[in-house]
Amino acid sequence: MSKLYDGLGLSVVIPVYNDETVLPELFNRLLPALEKITNKFEVILVDDGSRDNSYQVMRELKQVHEQLVLIKLTRNFGQSNAITAGLDNASNEYIAIMDSDLQDPPEFLQDLLHACISSGKDMAIARRITRKDSWFKKTASKIFNKISFWATTISIEPGMGVYRVMTKKSFDKIKDVQEITGTTLSLMYWSGFSYEAVDMNRDQRFAGKSGYTTRKMFRLAMDRIFSYSLWPLRFATMLGFVVALLSFIAGLMIIIRRLFFFVSVPGWASSMVLILFMFGLNFIIMGMMGEYLGRIYLETKQRPKYVIEEKI
Repeated sequence: MSKLYDGLGLSVVIPVYNDETVLPELFNRLLPALEKITNKFEVILVDDGSRDNSYQVMRELKQVHEQLVLIKLTRNFGQSNAITAGLDNASNEYIAIMDSDLQDPPEFLQDLLHACISSGKDMAIARRITRKDSWFKKTASKIFNKISFWATTISIEPGMGVYRVMTKKSFDKIKDVQEITGTTLSLMYWSGFSYEAVDMNRDQRFAGKSGYTTRKMFRLAMDRIFSYSLWPLRFATMLGFVVALLSFIAGLMIIIRRLFFFVSVPGWASSMVLILFMFGLNFIIMGMMGEYLGRIYLETKQRPKYVIEEKI
């Protein structure tokens, strides 16, 4: 049977977290899609500390499909680090990244690969024009992207997600960057890798519940902002100047009133309000500075982004 890209090597990286009910259907759709594309492919499943029987299901699939590469992490390191573990172990010249919940249609892989090859760019990324998620998740995602665009130098088009095909040589350029607190995908955007956006209708999750919670979305936003921007520190500086100016004006008005109108200084209530406001402002600024100091501390420790318990 002829292939679309006979002889081309393709590695598919899929992070897995509590997806035991999804994995069999994923392979029922993924393998036929890959077999149409090329005869040289591998599927790298990375178990990111699942609490269900996901890894056992992965081992059962491995007994049937020799193209599978299984990686089990010692604990949950987060989706971005699980993706990095898969990328580090990919061996082919093209690498695809997709979620395991079948919201990313496996059949769309050939469109992404074609766009990446024909455009000659580093990546082809699926741009979701429709998505069957909750209103809250859609809204939170839009807010996250707008804040990231405003606060950092990373420019990402609306609707971009994890699903993509990229060249291995582009990843190899940043593979050895010793950065712990940032994410690999954010580093790719920051590095200025060229990409082609390919419109896609995103499906509904096949089964189970998404592990991508609001807390994790907020954490990802903080990782991107504090790792690739000095905006919080600059905001704190500007806020300090504004408060200092307002305090100077207020102090000048109090002195004028006292000297020329013999009006006594406001009493305890206004003083307490001012003190509490200043304390709150100081704690906000100290928190921002502490966030950067904490990240510097983590970077100096040079801990790995992930630890592999087993690889098959």
